[in-house]
Amino acid sequence: QGQLVESGGGLVQAGGSLRLSCSASGSIFSINAMGWYRQAPGNQRELVATIASGGYTDYADSVKGRFTISRDNDKNTVYLQMNSLKPEDTAVYYCNADLDYGLGRHDYWGQGTQVTVSS
Repeated sequence: QGQLVESGGGLVQAGGSLRLSCSASGSIFSINAMGWYRQAPGNQRELVATIASGGYTDYADSVKGRFTISRDNDKNTVYLQMNSLKPEDTAVYYCNADLDYGLGRHDYWGQGTQVTVSS
C-alpha cells in the first residue's frame, strides 16, 4: 500500500514564499494527474492546482500568477511553489494523486500540511 508524504508547510509573513513537496511511495506502476487542494477552517476543500502526467497545468483563479505546480516523475514527487502569499492563503494543504500500483488507478491523499500566512 502506498502513500503520499507532504512537507514544506509553515508560518510565513504576507508577501513571502513557501514550497510544498509531496512524494508518492511504494512500487508504483504509473502516476497520472497530481495536484494540490486546500481547506481553510469552516470552508470546503478546494482545488489549488493540478498537473497532468504530460505536464498540462491548471490553477484556481485565486492563485494564478502566484503559485506554480511542477512534478519530477523520476522522484514521484509534485511541488507547489507559492509566492506573494496572502493571509487568505492560510489553510491545510493536501496533496492528491491518481496512482496505479498495478491493480488499477486509485485516488490517494496526503495527510495535509499547514500553511499560515500572517498579515
